[in-house]
Amino acid sequence: MDQLMAMRAFARVVEAGSFTRAADSLNMPIATLSKLVKSLEAHLETRLLHRTTRRVVTTPEGEEYYEKASRVLIDIEDIDTSFRASCCTPKGHLRIDVGGSTARDVLIPLLPDFMQRNPDIRIDLGVADRPVDLISGNVDCVIRGGPLDDSTLIARHIGEAELLTCAAPGYLKNHGVPAYPQELRNGHKLVSYLSPVTGRAFPFRFRENGEALEISVPHYLGINESNAHLAAAVAGLGIVQTFGYAVQSHLQAGALVEILRDWRPKAYPFHVVYPQNRHLTHRLRVFIAWLAEVFPAALRG
Repeated sequence: MDQLMAMRAFARVVEAGSFTRAADSLNMPIATLSKLVKSLEAHLETRLLHRTTRRVVTTPEGEEYYEKASRVLIDIEDIDTSFRASCCTPKGHLRIDVGGSTARDVLIPLLPDFMQRNPDIRIDLGVADRPVDLISGNVDCVIRGGPLDDSTLIARHIGEAELLTCAAPGYLKNHGVPAYPQELRNGHKLVSYLSPVTGRAFPFRFRENGEALEISVPHYLGINESNAHLAAAVAGLGIVQTFGYAVQSHLQAGALVEILRDWRPKAYPFHVVYPQNRHLTHRLRVFIAWLAEVFPAALRG
C-alpha cells in the first residue's frame, strides 16, 4: 500500500463528502479510490468511514485520523512547495469563485496581467453571488466581501470598497433628492440587494457623526444578483446602494448620480478565502499574492 496516496485519498473523501466527488477531483476511478481507503483501514485495523447510499461520514476514529493526517499532508505539501517555488514556474489548474459585479468590474479586467505573468496556469472562473461550498465544490478559493463567518476557512484581506448610494437622474427628478438618510423612509422607492442565502434584504448602511446607521425600509424591488441590481438603478426603478467600482462608469456617463455622499458608510472589506485543510499549492500561493498586490487599488476604483 502507498500509505501517502491512501492518506490523500481518505482526506479528499472526507473533504468532498462522497467518493464520487473525491474521485472526480483526483481524476481517479472510484474503484481505485475505494481500494485505497479500504487498504488504509486494513492497515490501521479500524473503520474510518461509515458509507451509505447517500453520504459518507467519518467515524470518531476517522475524524481523529483526518485531523492528524491533514496536518501531515499540509506539512509535506509545504516542504515540496518551498523547493518548487524557488526553481519552478507555477502551473496547473485553478478553480476560483467570485461574485458577479466583482468579476465583471474588478477581477476580469485584471486577469490579463496575471495570465501574462503565469502562462502555465489555467483558470476556471465560477461567477455567482450565491456562496459556494469550497470543499464539496472542489474550489481552490473564493473572493468575497464582508465578514468571514465560517471558522473552518482562512481569509486574507485584499482591500476595501466604498458603498455608494445612487439613483438615476430621471428617478431623482420625479421623486426628489433625499437630503439625509432618514428621508429614505418618506416614500422613496428602494431597490434592495437580497441575500442569495436567506432571501432577506440587506439594510442601507450609512455613517452619521462617526456612528454606524442602518435604514431598513420595505423595498420597492428586491434583487439577489449584483449585475441585475445595478441595472435596475440605471433603468430608474429606484435608489440602490452598491460598490463604488460597480457604478463608476455609470457615474462618469451621467446614468447614475451619487446621493447622501456625506453619510457614506465605512468601507466594505474584501477577502480571498480558502479551506484551512486544503493543500496550498504553488499556483494558489502565487494567485493570492497577486490579488494582495493588485486588488486594493482596483476595489477603490
